[in-house]
Formats: sequence, C-alpha cells, structure tokens
Amino acid sequence: MGQMRAVLCGYYGYGNGGDEALLACLLQMLPPHVTPVVLSGNPHQTERRYGVEAYPRKAPLTLFRVLRGADALIWGGGSLMQDATSAMNPLYYGGLMRLAQLMGLRTIAWAQGIGPLNRPFSRWLARQTFRHCQGVSVRDQGSAALLSSWNISCMLAPDPVWAMLASPVSHLWDLPAPRIAVALRSHPCLTPTRLEQLIHALVDFQVATQTCVLLVPFQATQDLAIAQAIRSRLKGPSQILQLDNPQELKGVFRGVEMTIAMRYHGLIMAASEGCRCFALSYDPKVSRLMAELELPGWELAQLPEDPNQICRVWLDCYANDQALSDDRVHSLVDRALMHQDLLSQVLRQS
Repeated sequence: MGQMRAVLCGYYGYGNGGDEALLACLLQMLPPHVTPVVLSGNPHQTERRYGVEAYPRKAPLTLFRVLRGADALIWGGGSLMQDATSAMNPLYYGGLMRLAQLMGLRTIAWAQGIGPLNRPFSRWLARQTFRHCQGVSVRDQGSAALLSSWNISCMLAPDPVWAMLASPVSHLWDLPAPRIAVALRSHPCLTPTRLEQLIHALVDFQVATQTCVLLVPFQATQDLAIAQAIRSRLKGPSQILQLDNPQELKGVFRGVEMTIAMRYHGLIMAASEGCRCFALSYDPKVSRLMAELELPGWELAQLPEDPNQICRVWLDCYANDQALSDDRVHSLVDRALMHQDLLSQVLRQS
C-alpha cells in the first residue's frame, strides 16, 4: 500500500503562534502513511521549520497543480470560516474546499471554530462546504450547535493544542521568579484608552507582587509594538519572548504563575501547563473558552475604567485562584486526541 498525499490548508506561514501550533499538532496527528503538503504564506520557512513540502497558498495555478496531485485536503484548524476579519476568508477557504471536493479529494474540516458568519453568502458557502466533507471536527459547543442546526454531523473535541507537547525554553529559568505572562494583541476593542488602563494596572500589579513580567507576542506584526510599549513602562524585571517554535511557545508557560491574555491559544497553552489564567476577550471564541473553562476575565468592551480596580481583581486572582486540576487537564488532553481519531478514520488506507 502506497503513501497518501494530503494538502494542509490553514493560516500557516504568517508568524501567528496559535496557527503554527495548530499546524504542528496536525503534523503530529497525521497517520504515518500520509505525506503532508502544506499551503503557506511563507513556504520556505514552513519547509525549514517542519521538514515538509510547502507551496504558496495564493498562487492559483500552483494550488490547482497541488490539488491534482493529492488524495485529500485537510482544512484546519482554528477560526478559518468566519467573515469578521474579512469577507474574503470564507471565499478563500470555502472555495478551495469546494474545488477539492469537485476534484474528488477526500476532505476534512479539522478542529474548526466556526463564525462569526455575518453575511448570508458566507453562511450559505459554509453550509455547502461542511455538508460535503467526509469528516468534520469542531473545538467548541457554539460551532457544534451551528452545524447541528444545518443537520451536519461533527465530532466535538477540545482544541488540539491541548495535546501539543511543550519544549523547554532556553534561559527561562534564569529570569527572576515568580513570573507572570502577558499576551495582548492589537484589535479595535483594545483602544488606546483601554491599553493605557491595562498598562497602569500592570505596573501597579508588578510593584505589589514583585513579579517578573514575560511579554509574549504570538504574532509580531500585531503584538510586538504593544509588548514594547508595556515593557517601557514597567518598573521591575521584564522580558519580551519572541519564539518561532510553537512547542517552545507553549513551554514558556511551564515557568509562569499567572497569565493575562487576549490570545486564545495563549490561554490554552497556559492552562494546559498548570498556570492560573485571566482572560481579556475580544472575540466570541475567547468568550466561549472563558465560559467552558470557567476562567476569570472581562470582555474588553466591559473593561473597568479604573486601573486600580483592574489591579485589585488581578491581585485577587494571583493570590486566590487555582489553576485547572491535573485531572481536568488530562481529560482535555485525552479528548483533544479525538481530532487524531478523525484523521485516522477518514484517511485510512483502502
């Protein structure tokens, strides 16, 4: 029996730590008889980092040739089918999946977080695309409920990044303890006023706790300037950690007492490594994660105006909240491996 070629399609190659972690998980979970072919925003970097075949994701002739030479297309994971950031997202991902389906490839929508889908055409295209997949897995109840309303069956399991192995980070333990991590990103909800309130609160929090603040940009183009602005104001020890390796990015949180994060995968990585978490939600996926894990936090739109109040709540979380229990983390990790089971079922050798 020969090898099967599977094209992997997601938001890969753009320096986003969460999406790179999903790619690392997907490569880790593929059956051994499947050869991955990755569509990437930076194919050379993807090839070097993961040792896989990679091609540009927006070259039409190349895409057609790659699909013609493949047996399957895996679409995942994360918030790909949504039109909140751009109306082009459903067109690109849905169009590519429908093309693969029309060409006779096995298609899998893997570890999806669906929506928001604000436009009627986006919803129609999503329904058509998911309906014709041989396998669908989703990572949250909201996505499962949406598919159920469309009479589309799916597997519901926690985000695959729960099951990604962490790697140690060089010199992390040389930094002073105790440590907290902060992972903010640029977004219209994080207005200059709200950022100033958060920085003011974080300065006071560090003084009160004598912690070392680790600023963790998940995507340099969106996060680094904010990290630099925060660090310039802190009075105590701090470090900006820019890490390209997703396993090392997860490994940061092994040495951290508490994480304050907007980033969805920052919260998952921190929680899975036994860290207390405080969420700042800018997106429904973060709000759903807060609810599912019962994490303390705020919707950014409801952030208190008084930095002293923000600081007091963080201090209470730092002193009194508990990380997820080992049993709960193990359960989440075990259930996240259901995404691997789906791959094995759909990509089984004939």
